[in-house]
Amino acid sequence: MTDRILQIIVDAIDDINTMREEKIPTDNVLDLCLYGNDGIFESMYLVAFLSQVEESLEDEFEVEVTLASEKAVSLRVSPFSSVRRLIAFIEEELQLVGADAA
Repeated sequence: MTDRILQIIVDAIDDINTMREEKIPTDNVLDLCLYGNDGIFESMYLVAFLSQVEESLEDEFEVEVTLASEKAVSLRVSPFSSVRRLIAFIEEELQLVGADAA
């Protein structure tokens, strides 16, 4: 499941890169900070990115997951601090909604 989620995130970043002059580096994508002091996104762009990831997750796993939720923003360690943490958060959310990992 982790590889499938990572691919969804990389695909979303690749889509965004087609519209950006300054490309988001994807060579070490797991440690890429999405939001915050060192983040690649400002809040408006983070929401657009998360929306794209949510749509792809729904297509891939046939469940709805909300990533920009109160739960996500209230966690002590933000799921947006790195792609690695976002993947872990998505996996937890998919388990809660009973997504099929196959």
